[in-house]
Amino acid sequence: MKIIAFNGSPRKKWNTATLLNKALEGAESKGAETELIHLYDLNYKGCISCFACKTKDGKSYGSCPIQDDLTEVFKKVEQADAIILGSPIYFGRVSGEMASFLDRLLFQYMEYSNTERSLFPGKINTAFIYTMNLTEEMMKMTGMDVPIKINEMALKMVFGPTETLLCFDTCQFEDYSKVVCNMFDPEAKAKRKKEVFPKDCQKAFELGAKFAEKAI
Repeated sequence: MKIIAFNGSPRKKWNTATLLNKALEGAESKGAETELIHLYDLNYKGCISCFACKTKDGKSYGSCPIQDDLTEVFKKVEQADAIILGSPIYFGRVSGEMASFLDRLLFQYMEYSNTERSLFPGKINTAFIYTMNLTEEMMKMTGMDVPIKINEMALKMVFGPTETLLCFDTCQFEDYSKVVCNMFDPEAKAKRKKEVFPKDCQKAFELGAKFAEKAI
């Protein structure tokens, strides 16, 4: 049983990475083998619209032909029992590295047919963990929940069952006194990090454990 997590944040020890590690700890508690892949460590670009993955009778039909660091990653995905994605929200969307990764990962398996057929070999559980500086109310008010719903739809179409974990109002800086950021209350941020973030970590742990149990 193998569960892989993908960190779409450039930071390896902050909110998103912490939640992904907690999810993998949960999976490991149920006997799963786990791996955390930091996307910012990899050398790749987004989809180049070559459409080789859509070309009839082509040798790359259903798979991305680009040879880079994602080539081996996609092989790992096809052998995994579940994958967990994680990204901070930047300007209402996932990070640039995660967006490029999603384009490459998902598009190769989407067949242009009326039946919305997926070319992915089988069904696996997926989850997306998002961290954001916004409150839940601000997210909904600004319509920033729409991209999240689109990602849910795409993951479900390609892989099957999917879940979403939203972590709101995160502590963005280690020391707010060193940055220009007077629109947020540092004390309130610190209080939420102490009282709410541990609950988000527990939810992530339980998510990973559940995925491992489903894969048994």
